[in-house]
Amino acid sequence: MDAAEFRKRGKEMVDYIADYLEKIDKRQVFPDVEPGYLRPLIPDCAPQDPESFEDVFKDIEKIIMPGVTHWHSPYFFAYFPAASSFPALLADMLCGGIGCVGFSWAASPACTELETVMLDWLGKMIHLPEDFLAGKDGQGGGVIQGSASEATLISLLAARTKSIRRVQSEKPELTEADIMGRLVAYASDQAHSSVERAALIGGVTIKSVPSDDTFSVCGSALKKVLDEDKASGLIPFFFADSFNFNPHKWLLVNFDCSAMWVKKRSDLTGAFKLEPLYLQHHYQESGDANREQCNKQENAVTLELRFTLQRLDLLRKKIYCSFAFLKEKYKHWQIPLGRRFRSLKLWFVLRMYGVTGLQEHIRKHVTLSHQFEHLVLQDERFEICAEVVLGLVCFRLKGSNELNKALLKSINEAKKIHLVPCHLREKFVLRFAICARTVESTHIRFAWQHISQLATELLKTWQQNYHQQ
Repeated sequence: MDAAEFRKRGKEMVDYIADYLEKIDKRQVFPDVEPGYLRPLIPDCAPQDPESFEDVFKDIEKIIMPGVTHWHSPYFFAYFPAASSFPALLADMLCGGIGCVGFSWAASPACTELETVMLDWLGKMIHLPEDFLAGKDGQGGGVIQGSASEATLISLLAARTKSIRRVQSEKPELTEADIMGRLVAYASDQAHSSVERAALIGGVTIKSVPSDDTFSVCGSALKKVLDEDKASGLIPFFFADSFNFNPHKWLLVNFDCSAMWVKKRSDLTGAFKLEPLYLQHHYQESGDANREQCNKQENAVTLELRFTLQRLDLLRKKIYCSFAFLKEKYKHWQIPLGRRFRSLKLWFVLRMYGVTGLQEHIRKHVTLSHQFEHLVLQDERFEICAEVVLGLVCFRLKGSNELNKALLKSINEAKKIHLVPCHLREKFVLRFAICARTVESTHIRFAWQHISQLATELLKTWQQNYHQQ
């Protein structure tokens, strides 16, 4: 495929994607396929000779789409919003076209610097404390990770390294193994499973802090656990020095884009820094130096004015330090070395929607969630199981877990809408998440009518079975 054909096929693909998203509500939200459906539809090995774009294109509908769960359908109410928007898709196209691997400033200066600025923009939008921002000379800053799971693992490993070094400086007689056996991380008993998984990978103990009746952790509950563990000689080490959330879930930025901020970026870079020669470059000092090193360079400029070339080089390095590109090596902030130009998506979306546009999007979803909550509360057969705060409604039929499992099964087998469950304490609960960018009040009413009708049929069947017994 040359540039001319790429222009032609690219336009065709844009039209196909636009049509797909515009008409997605006409597609069945959950596919009618069984595990292993795809293998019989494609050859056992790659083609020896090239195939045409037409051949590939026609197989999208024939092979791929029959097995797609349509996350952006207005009838998809499962898991969480998978954000998407046309500006983000265009930015992702540009990201793929540029094709840089931005592990360091030299690898792609714009990739590094735009990410630094975009995370400051986003941090200010959500009113993060100043400590979390990079600014021009701050110690904090943000990075785009692939997922919240990655961010959790990175923060836990960095906290582990920091604690081990601190304890060894205080008690040199302790080995790393001695300290590792005493480290304890803490999370709410409602925390995502990725937190426990991070502790498993990190080889440390994690303890659940009990939540209250609103499924929140109170400071007093955390303090009680901490005091008990400290008295037992354990070392608490995992607390709120970082913050993470996913713009790829609610800010119209398509996957992957998980925003993570830290108060002190050296806690991360100090834990993961490795510098093989082949990854070094002549702006090395400007990227790794701290403020003290910058001052030393400034003094060197003053002392060596007579050496013109050296003076210019040192001035250049001083400028880079003064603008705090101290975090230019994002490879020290993450598990993989390579990274995509993901900040382009944020840049496009934040500029083309603006803060007010994103606020309207979120407020619309919250309003729709309360609309669904109101419909549930009007039906005395159902109950709301947790306060509706954002775009999620946790509800269930009043009755046994088995009854609610049966209801969920009938909902998802009908394939008109898609839901997933959760457990709240001992209760099996259905989750209704407002997900699609295009979801409207009519879709909410349709979903509730469908759920209500299936509940009526299910309860009738269960009552008949009960009487027969």
